[in-house]
Amino acid sequence: MKLHVLPSGMIQTNAYLLVEPNRKEAVLIDAPGEVWPKVAPILAADDIKLTELWITHGHWDHTQGGAEIVRETQARVVAHRDDQDLIETPEIMEGIMGEKLGLEGIKVDQWVSQGDSLAALGQRADVRHVPGHCPGNVLFYFADMAVAFVGDAIFAGSIGRTDLPGGSFDQLARSIRSQIYTMPDNVQLLPGHGPATNVMREKETNPHVPA
Repeated sequence: MKLHVLPSGMIQTNAYLLVEPNRKEAVLIDAPGEVWPKVAPILAADDIKLTELWITHGHWDHTQGGAEIVRETQARVVAHRDDQDLIETPEIMEGIMGEKLGLEGIKVDQWVSQGDSLAALGQRADVRHVPGHCPGNVLFYFADMAVAFVGDAIFAGSIGRTDLPGGSFDQLARSIRSQIYTMPDNVQLLPGHGPATNVMREKETNPHVPA
C-alpha cells in the first residue's frame, strides 16, 4: 500500500490518500479544499479508483473538498453521526466561522461509531471515537500497519483546539488517554495538521495531556 500525504486548502489541512495498486483502489481520509487536483493525477497514473472517503470530523477545513471528490469519483462517504449537521448542512460551520467558505453539503453513506471496523484495500481499520475537539471526531486505526489517522484530536506536541462549539478540553483529554494512549507505543499518529508523531512520544512529552 502507498500513502500520499496531501496538505491542501487555506490552512494546509492534511489529506491522506491510501492506494493499493494491486487492487486498483484507493481511500481518501479527509477532503480539504483544493485537494482533488492533487488526488486526480495520482489515481490516473495507475488507473486507480477512489472507492471511499473517510471523514475524521466535520470542521470545514476537513470537508471543503468533499462534494467535489464525490462528484468526480462517486466514492462512499464515511463519518460519525455526531457531526452530521456540520457535514450535511455546512451553513452551520460558516455561521461559526463568520464567513462564507464555499462549502457544499456532503451525503454520508455510512455512519460509524466507537468499536466499528471498516474493511478497505485488503486491510481492516478500527474506528475509535475521540470527541473533545469536535463532537464527531473519530480516528481510523490500522493495527496491522501500526498507523492511526487521528484528525484534530492530537498533534505532534499539541492537541486540537477546544474553544469552538461542541469542544471540551476535559472531554478531549479523556479521549486522548482512553483511545490514543491505549494503542501500542509504536503506532504512528497521522494528524490533520502538521507532521506525524507516535503514541510513545506523545505520552512522554505532550505538554497538554500527559499520560
